[in-house]
Amino acid sequence: MIDELSVYEPVEWLCKVFEVNRSCYYAHRLRRRTPDVERLRLRSRVSELFSQSRHAAGSRSILSMMKEGGEQLGRFKVRRLMRELDLVSKQPGSHAYKRATVERLDIPNTLNRQFDVLAPNQVWCGDITYIWAEEQWHYLAVVLDLCKRRIVGWALSEKPDAELVVKALEMAYEQRGRPSGLLFHSDQGSQYASRLFRQRLWRYRMRQSMSRRGNCWDNAPMERVFRSLKTEWIPPLGYMTAQQAQRDISHFLMHRYNWIRPHQFNGGLAPAQAEKKLNVVSGIS
Repeated sequence: MIDELSVYEPVEWLCKVFEVNRSCYYAHRLRRRTPDVERLRLRSRVSELFSQSRHAAGSRSILSMMKEGGEQLGRFKVRRLMRELDLVSKQPGSHAYKRATVERLDIPNTLNRQFDVLAPNQVWCGDITYIWAEEQWHYLAVVLDLCKRRIVGWALSEKPDAELVVKALEMAYEQRGRPSGLLFHSDQGSQYASRLFRQRLWRYRMRQSMSRRGNCWDNAPMERVFRSLKTEWIPPLGYMTAQQAQRDISHFLMHRYNWIRPHQFNGGLAPAQAEKKLNVVSGIS
């Protein structure tokens, strides 16, 4: 057998051993030499979106953003492309919270986890979190419209006082066309129970609802916003200056979170895009 094969050229000899046509061998080699331009383009786009999310977007989010841009592909292909590029989403694990049932007698839990709201400016949620900047803690207050989970107001301050939550509420009130009659929900923080904040709600003709003490699930949509902000966007060591924090957090909340980042609650649409679509369907300009 060896003597018979010795008369062949190396390629011809290998094809004879593995019983492969020479034409198939050369066709396969040509395919390996010719780059897949379309696949390279998709890989580049996946890498770009992943970088823009600061390494937080998973295959579902990237797929939603690519479809929004007119791409036609499936989640499994996005997963393969991410695997080829060694892209791993930095999403945190779940966290167990203790349960609580104590309500304030004067401000009951009117919302009672009824988070599905049919129209904008019917129910807003608010909460406060802390941000490390300029070698000290700063405090961020955010207002969220529950309808499509759109952020409508926020404020950043060195002090976690009532003025902070009032500023966030003022921003939301002005940006949303001064609505009235809506329900504002928060936890039992002293800022939201303060006379200053409650007077502002009364001036704006808004009703108030408060979570049960120690029960973060009663304000879960707001907790989800802060989870996304801290795990996906804020640098691990915080910000060098308060001005840098102000600009970067503003970009995330009012641009990326509202207009770009896909939200599972909206079927993969960003909150502002989902609200815009709802307004078109409802005939609201």
